[in-house]
Amino acid sequence: MKSQKLILKKNPTLADCQRYMAKMTKARGFEQETIPELFMLFLEECGELAEAVRKTKLKHIKSHWRPEHRPDLEAADVLIYLLEIANKLGIDLEKAFREKEEINKQRVWK
Repeated sequence: MKSQKLILKKNPTLADCQRYMAKMTKARGFEQETIPELFMLFLEECGELAEAVRKTKLKHIKSHWRPEHRPDLEAADVLIYLLEIANKLGIDLEKAFREKEEINKQRVWK
């Protein structure tokens, strides 16, 4: 299956995103990447997101973002690698998110 033929439905759930990335990873031939490799790529993208945020002067006004400093696209890259890592580890991100939020609700925040 070619990656150009894969379509992510409008308003996808987190599970939809995970399934889409699993198919996209296979279509692009990246299924052999190891978890440590994916994690290093994830960290690189986190660094690029940090740089984009730092270099975006009027960061609260999207129309002023420079093409090379797009926090939205860098955040998307971070999400892509997070989805790939979760898929490799067999993590249902929505389930994990909900479980963690229930734990967080019990915490005392100062």
